[in-house]
Amino acid sequence: MDVRIGIVQTPKELEVELGEDVDRDKLLAEIEAALAGDAVLWLTDRRGRRVGVPVAKVAYVEVGAPTPDRRVGFGAP
Repeated sequence: MDVRIGIVQTPKELEVELGEDVDRDKLLAEIEAALAGDAVLWLTDRRGRRVGVPVAKVAYVEVGAPTPDRRVGFGAP
């Protein structure tokens, strides 16, 4: 599952690829809890690296589909 985070005052995005076994509802609850407070949003990617983003700098969070649907060729949207 992919998570894309927009950072305030920068055109770049932070993209984190999470493992396939991540529970989407639990992840959304963790993101909402972190954004409600004044904390750091911590995510662990599929390689085990931890990424921390201060929630004061988060512009938006986009959570991808639970199963990757990557099509290549003429059938791709």
